[in-house]
Amino acid sequence: MSSYRVIRTEFRRYLRKNQTEAERVMWIYLQKMRYAGYIFRRQHSIDRYIADFYCPKVKLAIELDGGIHDRPEQQRKDNIRDAIIKSHGVTILRFKNHEVTNDPNQALVKIRKTLDQLNAPPSP
Repeated sequence: MSSYRVIRTEFRRYLRKNQTEAERVMWIYLQKMRYAGYIFRRQHSIDRYIADFYCPKVKLAIELDGGIHDRPEQQRKDNIRDAIIKSHGVTILRFKNHEVTNDPNQALVKIRKTLDQLNAPPSP
């Protein structure tokens, strides 16, 4: 394994051990979706980026954003990041941390709706 992969693996492990409050809340709810057949991973690598949560079954990434993501410079970086991730056929949902901690149900409704849309059979 290359040293870059080892470093990235260790960094993902660090991120999983040092979650934000919003990530802890979201992870509790996403684990419950396992019963509906949607298995999520935490801190999953996609290209050179790490998604907060990822469901490989439907190629859905969920990102939880803190206040730094309101800055124009960071928004430009996020747009580039999202374009690269989307080029892999991945759908991205972004939520503000306070949305998840204040009203997780609202975020979960949007996630569930997106999961159902992505998992729907193609129309003839």
